[in-house]
Amino acid sequence: MAVLGLIFTATKLAGVLVTITVAANALSFSRYRRKNLRPIRPLIDESSDTLANFDVGAEVQENRFFFGLATAPAHVEDNLNDAWLQFAEERPCGGTESSQGLQEADALMASVSGDGGSHQRKASENEKKRKRKPLKIAMEAMIRGFRKYSEQDEEEEDRDEEENVDCEHNVAAWHNVPHPEERLRFWSNPDTELRLAKDAGVSVFRMGIDWTRIMPTEPKNGKKETVDWAALERYKWIIQRVHHYGMKVMLTLFHHSLPPWAGDYGGWKMEKTVDYFMDFTSLVADSMWELVDYWVTFNEPHVFCMLTYCAGAWPGGNPDVLEVATSALPTGVFRQTMHWMTVAHSKAYDYIHGMSTGMESKVGIAHHVSFTRPYGLFDVPAAVLSNSLTLFPYVDAVSDKLDFIGINYYGQEVISGAGLKLVERDEYSESGRGIYPDGLYRILLQFHERYKHLDLPFIITENGVSDATDLIRRPYLLEHLLAIYAAILEGVRVLGYLFWTISDNWEWADGYGPKFGLVAVDRMNGLARIPRPSYFLFSKVVKSGKVTRQERERAWIELQSAAKEKKTRPFYRAVDKHGLMYAGGLDSPTWRPFIKRDWRFGHYKMDGLEDPISRLSRFILAPLLHKKDNDQMFDEKTLVMQPLEVSL
Repeated sequence: MAVLGLIFTATKLAGVLVTITVAANALSFSRYRRKNLRPIRPLIDESSDTLANFDVGAEVQENRFFFGLATAPAHVEDNLNDAWLQFAEERPCGGTESSQGLQEADALMASVSGDGGSHQRKASENEKKRKRKPLKIAMEAMIRGFRKYSEQDEEEEDRDEEENVDCEHNVAAWHNVPHPEERLRFWSNPDTELRLAKDAGVSVFRMGIDWTRIMPTEPKNGKKETVDWAALERYKWIIQRVHHYGMKVMLTLFHHSLPPWAGDYGGWKMEKTVDYFMDFTSLVADSMWELVDYWVTFNEPHVFCMLTYCAGAWPGGNPDVLEVATSALPTGVFRQTMHWMTVAHSKAYDYIHGMSTGMESKVGIAHHVSFTRPYGLFDVPAAVLSNSLTLFPYVDAVSDKLDFIGINYYGQEVISGAGLKLVERDEYSESGRGIYPDGLYRILLQFHERYKHLDLPFIITENGVSDATDLIRRPYLLEHLLAIYAAILEGVRVLGYLFWTISDNWEWADGYGPKFGLVAVDRMNGLARIPRPSYFLFSKVVKSGKVTRQERERAWIELQSAAKEKKTRPFYRAVDKHGLMYAGGLDSPTWRPFIKRDWRFGHYKMDGLEDPISRLSRFILAPLLHKKDNDQMFDEKTLVMQPLEVSL
């Protein structure tokens, strides 16, 4: 009897704990939904012939809205032996790529070092002795999670290679395309991309300077003896070419590309990287300060730190098991690396402003923001943790050293456990980003509310979608512009919009799979460019400054026609049987149907939670909830967004 009584008591206690847990999560989600998921009421008249009218002009003036196009060195520059090329050439199960194309590229790099080409880096002794074998798990997609590793001796690695025929590449869809190391030949021939940008009518061109190309080796004894002065002059000439085509320059100093020599000693985990970065920044600023209109010190710093130092999915991090396990703690590697990038930004900001006597330099960051929501009731804590690490902390830390806040927005992410969920009813880009224009509107209002006391303008420094069919890209472009315009009507000061990107290029660890370009690239035919319909639509919007109802309807009807005809399109993200997306891309795509769901700006109806408890609750309460929603549809006032803050 005593045992039965103990079991009964334990069962009651467990029931109480479960009830409390469910109730706590339900309360948290209720607050989360009230602050972040309420229906929006944009101030746009959808019956008007002109839905948005941006104040554009031939010159970028203080209160004029501008359009631009964005790119980065690692995506487009040839003759560049950076960390990404070395990372792509590596094979986790031993050896390097040995294609004829790469052999020719190595010889080419050596021959062009006089005009700024980079030299091969020798592998360190530690690299020769130990290798890291990735264990594939569905724990992250793009910006969160962890990749687990086991360290092995080379002899063990060789045995594994003999036992396993398949070999996982660090960069997907890279080794199976012709001459991948050429990227877009922007270094040797920048005019191809610049002419496309000019013909599109944009007034701002965003590009970057690769740290490795300027400083090929670690400046242990001072920067002067390690600098490639020819490369510095070449970059200056390219920037002058941008001005020749009538565009202003937005220059990025650090865009996800750490020099290999810095990765060898720990990179942004070490304070000395700040000093080395300042050596690089001073070289660039001293040489080009009068040619640059907008400076971006860091592009998406938290994305780089997560994928490099917490997940080990990008080159230069190599986290061990302890670093992975403790990465999110206050003393973990994530906050450690973010701290030194904060210090580096502040110093770079002061240096650039110190150089720009007689002219006003605008210095900011490009901050990545996704709109996140939980998939199930018990995913609310994970969503809150994600936002607490990525949404505001870095901008908060550098807010007194900013002239503008750059926002990179691609879509929404639905969090399920420690990974990202693919929701079958949602539309996705080829690289696994949920398409959600409302999210950009919500994010802009949230950031405006948080930082309005600073009176800082916003610039959409990146926005785009990977879509080889070009059927999604056209409505994607228009709907996100409507989201920006609606935010402007609400009082948010947005200076400009830069689309990512001009031509299909190397997309980080996803290689050449996802197609982000307004212009297609025929890699079998000398990188010939083929402008897509979205290029001409973008150009029309840029030159007129208007989004019309007719263009919106045409783009949406074409997409929905493809959905009704059950057409399919490529998808480069691996998905497990539970619907969780893997971090790595695919060498060859799977095929996913177009979705009929209405995701246009202001039309997206947010899903409820999808866990069994929530579904059951919705089923039971559906009649009451449906009536209540209909009543609120007409009574609710225009939404005023609040920052994403949830208490558990």
